[in-house]
Amino acid sequence: MIDIGLTHIALPVSDVEQSIEFYSKYAAMQVVHRRVDAEAGVAVVWLSDRTRPFVIVLIQKDSVHPVLSPLAHLGVGCKSREYMNELCNKARQEGVLLEEAKDAGYPIGYWAFLRDPDGHTLELSYGQEIGFTVEDV
Repeated sequence: MIDIGLTHIALPVSDVEQSIEFYSKYAAMQVVHRRVDAEAGVAVVWLSDRTRPFVIVLIQKDSVHPVLSPLAHLGVGCKSREYMNELCNKARQEGVLLEEAKDAGYPIGYWAFLRDPDGHTLELSYGQEIGFTVEDV
């Protein structure tokens, strides 16, 4: 069996360990693969939340330009509004909350934007029903 379809998105990062910590804390992701690229000599890490066969590939670089920023973003569905609010409170305290949580109604749901250590944007959401929409088509 081979992978087909959308399998990953790759992000350049300036500090792979700092990015692992951010995505672990705010997106419940964990390292599923780690290596030093033999050709480029840079650290490469695959992160997954293990809910579906998809990873974020972090590639260590000296500088990160351009960044994935609003409106370009990574989106993560949360298990509840309460859990999302806890993450937003933590993000606010750590100075990484870009846009406060708001309810935009169906089909957008409840969402907020966070900034990762390199300035890439992570959207936390509850109620977007993307998985259900894909399954129903």
